[in-house]
Amino acid sequence: MGSVTDAPVRSDVERFSLRRMVERFREEGELEVVDKPVDLVELGAYLDGNAKAVLFRAAGPEKAQVVGNVLGSRRRLALAFDVPEKALRAEVSRRLAAPIPPVEVPSSAAPVHQVVWTGAQADFTKLPVHLQHSEDGGPYISASIDITRSLDGKKRNVGYRRMMLRGRNEAGIDLIAPSDLRALYTEYVKRKQRMPVAFVVGSHPADGVAATAMSPIEDEIELMGGLRGAPVPLVKCATIDAMVPADAEVVLEGYLDERGWVESEGPYGEYLGYYGHMKTNPVFHLTAITMRKDALFQTVTIGGRRLDCTDTAQLCALRTEAAAWSALLTAVREPVAVHATASCGGMYNLRLSLRQRYPGEVRNAIAAVMGSSADVKNVFVVDDDIDVFSDAQMDWALATRFQPDRDLVVESGFRCMPLDPSLGGSRTGAKAGFDLTFPFGWDRQTDFRVPEAPKLAAQPKMSVRQSLESGPKTFREIMEVAGSRDGRDVLIELDAVRKEIGIERTSDGRYQLALTK
Repeated sequence: MGSVTDAPVRSDVERFSLRRMVERFREEGELEVVDKPVDLVELGAYLDGNAKAVLFRAAGPEKAQVVGNVLGSRRRLALAFDVPEKALRAEVSRRLAAPIPPVEVPSSAAPVHQVVWTGAQADFTKLPVHLQHSEDGGPYISASIDITRSLDGKKRNVGYRRMMLRGRNEAGIDLIAPSDLRALYTEYVKRKQRMPVAFVVGSHPADGVAATAMSPIEDEIELMGGLRGAPVPLVKCATIDAMVPADAEVVLEGYLDERGWVESEGPYGEYLGYYGHMKTNPVFHLTAITMRKDALFQTVTIGGRRLDCTDTAQLCALRTEAAAWSALLTAVREPVAVHATASCGGMYNLRLSLRQRYPGEVRNAIAAVMGSSADVKNVFVVDDDIDVFSDAQMDWALATRFQPDRDLVVESGFRCMPLDPSLGGSRTGAKAGFDLTFPFGWDRQTDFRVPEAPKLAAQPKMSVRQSLESGPKTFREIMEVAGSRDGRDVLIELDAVRKEIGIERTSDGRYQLALTK
């Protein structure tokens, strides 16, 4: 497992706290504050489809502080990384390539150890956990970042996992989809050993991005550091052999038992906007709760009709973009931009723009994304003049640069995510590539130019007739040399020349003096 760098006790353990980020969102107009007391069952209605993060100051009978939708917009994610929205993917890719080892701080300096509950005190029902969707199998902790290590201790893994409460100290863990944690846990089950695991609830958005990132690095806490741009302060857990971010709001310590996939979990409103089926999953046993004395509990939004407003779709979109970009760098000469739309769940539809340098690069790009770890289902490729973040421009490209019998690529037999209802039970799926580019080699200066508003450059002034004597000109060019800011005066003078000596039009629409009268 990755090493922990020695650090002074005065390490800043508040710089990347969730509460500081929430305050930033308030300053930027990205936070809705609910001051009045609300029942826990009401939280879901406030959060569903809400474009803003929501802070509840008095949730449940204990009047706990709860925040939701923290990651539910690209703007908030961009704020967390201090970059414009369109620069977010590039910044995340840059930081992922520069991991930073964590530092250790003592328990006395860790805000998350201000309160420590063990034994019978470690009780899930002391936390403001709410029923998120009407048909969920129970209350879920959804903003839980899991920290585990391999059986041999060489790899530390970080992921994002939901937890369905089964009582005071047991929870079902969703571990069906292929993941590093599933692979690591399988080794514990084979050896009939319990797997220590800590769940972090309430953390900086960079930590959530790290938890969903795909990387071969051995210590994924270093990814958190890279994405933060600073070492993560870690503190030793109270009851298990693990270390967790000292600046977290809440940490749940415990273990996955050695029985493997044995207990029912679900149903749950999944990230594609539909309910998932009942599953058989492992069981987490709670051994300790550590937290700040004024802990800010975090919940994330997942299902519903407005996936673009959910935390999971925004995180998935960013992960998809980073993975697709890495694949594109090996496939084409000059990719320009990628964008995975959150409204599709963040991973199924990907838009990419490129500058075509060689024939066939569009197909190369489609093939690279289809075969990448991004698990994209539909790839839309456009020229570099199209803004992949604009629905209107993408719609225009689809309408005017795409011929289905020529530009549609369909392939089958790919790895897929089983939650996709269109699969009809199949274990593999099909993918489509849409070539929305102009054919390679077209002269973009003359073929199908895009109209733009007129702009006049200063020119030496001359009459309309004099301007045409020097060669053919567009109407705008005649206005420039005539010094006109109106155009109607040019029209009158042009008509006079037409009547006197004649005017002809070139094939591209320019005006010239008649060759014969």
